[in-house]
Amino acid sequence: MAAKENFKDHAANERTFLAWLRTAIAIVGVGLTAAKLTRADIPGWSDLAMVLSGGVVVILAFVRMRMLRALIDAEEPPDEKGTNWPDLLLFALVIALMVLLGIFILHVR
Repeated sequence: MAAKENFKDHAANERTFLAWLRTAIAIVGVGLTAAKLTRADIPGWSDLAMVLSGGVVVILAFVRMRMLRALIDAEEPPDEKGTNWPDLLLFALVIALMVLLGIFILHVR
């Protein structure tokens, strides 16, 4: 019975997870594209970092989805202490990747 009552919340949680998966695919795609565009004298560590970061985004998004699923199914109102660390890590990772992409663009020019 609780699953039907919380269906909209679970569906929203699932859509958010899928959005993070699309973000991870885009990060890996940019990393692979950057690897193809680099000159031989530019080290490939930034390309590898982009590809590995896509995997980290998938793991963090999965942890976030599981935590929210448990909070949605909880009988009592959740204590929100310590529940937003995956969001903060995902945000920090995306910002770091934007900086890394900016550095890459400056070195390619």
